Amino acid sequence: MKQLWAPWRMEYIKSEKSDECIFCSLPKESDDAKNCILYRGQSAFIIMNIFPYNSAHLMVSPFRHIGCLTEQDANEREELNQLTHKCIEILRSVINPDGFNVGYNIGKAAGAGYDEHIHCHIVPRWIGDTNFMPVLGETKVHPEHLKTTYNKLLPHFKNL
Repeated sequence: MKQLWAPWRMEYIKSEKSDECIFCSLPKESDDAKNCILYRGQSAFIIMNIFPYNSAHLMVSPFRHIGCLTEQDANEREELNQLTHKCIEILRSVINPDGFNVGYNIGKAAGAGYDEHIHCHIVPRWIGDTNFMPVLGETKVHPEHLKTTYNKLLPHFKNL
């Protein structure tokens, strides 16, 4: 039997779970490194997904608690779009993926984990990143620790 090493999972397993919206509560805290927040704008911020589909899976979210794109004001709409573009540019230059999945899951039926607070997913993809592990082993292998990825990306977001 092969063993997978994912030490960051124990922190989640042992952590106290909350019904709070992470897109509201985490930006209110002052520890961006702990919360994997890479950038704070005027009306939106960039955060790493701590349960990523792929390494360097980022999310762009408005600070305001809204459940649909149609509720955005002009400033939020513009800033979310700009930050999504910047995420792609930075990820392309730092980790060089072969492509991206970018989008919103609006509503529980669409697969939204936090269906009352919109957020755009930016998921880097590489040719061959889907293999037998998720299908047969119900396991996704991430080749780099979250904090290593955070530290690699952070200097690039500080320049925005």
